[in-house]
Amino acid sequence: MAPNPAPQEEPQDSPEAYVGLDAADAERRARERGWTTVRPLPPGAIITMEYRSGRLNFEVRHGRVARAWKG
Repeated sequence: MAPNPAPQEEPQDSPEAYVGLDAADAERRARERGWTTVRPLPPGAIITMEYRSGRLNFEVRHGRVARAWKG
């Protein structure tokens, strides 16, 4: 049987630090800080709820990050 992969370590970065930033700047900054996946979403987007280590989600309103969360 194959071993289970080790979970990816997430950056020690607060999602709240991205709120209010321009969406493109926030995505660039998140990638520079080590987030492997950055997912910008429109308000009210229907998304799956599975947790993915290393992913940062942004709710974007009028080109700015209104909310940010891990997974």
